[in-house]
Amino acid sequence: MIRVAVVDDQELVRSGFVVLLGSSADVEVVGEAGDGEQGWGLCRRTSPDVVLMDIRMPVMDGLEATRRIMSDPRCAATHVLVLTTFDQDELVHEALRAGASGFLLKDTRPTALLEAISVVAAGDALLAPSITRRLIEQFAALPGTPAAPGDDGLTDREREVLVEVARGLSNQEVADQLHMGYGTVKTHVSHLLTKLGCRDRAQLVMHAYESGITVPGRG
Repeated sequence: MIRVAVVDDQELVRSGFVVLLGSSADVEVVGEAGDGEQGWGLCRRTSPDVVLMDIRMPVMDGLEATRRIMSDPRCAATHVLVLTTFDQDELVHEALRAGASGFLLKDTRPTALLEAISVVAAGDALLAPSITRRLIEQFAALPGTPAAPGDDGLTDREREVLVEVARGLSNQEVADQLHMGYGTVKTHVSHLLTKLGCRDRAQLVMHAYESGITVPGRG
């Protein structure tokens, strides 16, 4: 059972999410909140697996709420999935920097949203395709200084896996690409998260591009 909290300042939208989530046998809604500050408090009390987080809200916006949730020890197991009607590049980047594990637009199909919750709860990163494309373009505009081989404590194989993860490939796709077993790839990803101090795959992608380990278009 995936425990989910819903944070959105529009009551009608929030209620719609709650009804949708309630239709899934695999999801339990642990609470809802109308602004970021209330959402942070809700997460501290209930420790949900996933938070559906709006960005534009009064009192405290979703970006600040995400930062506080990600830095709060009581929310150590919580993942944030940002849902918004806005898709500006700077918000995507800020949301990922704040620690969000996913970023979807509110016009996402209900079935896709339920699938996204499962993906994020499992520790994977998820971005809407259009957002992924523009985010990669944004990384391409960054100056970036390539990391020197070995200066991050990674093995050559781990770096190869990280490059493929940064391209948005799933564990199975990475296994096929690098001719490795699925379990081996999963182990490498786990080691990458530990060595680089990343919370999930979204942060691994950020690290790979910002450190220069990979660049847009490579591969």
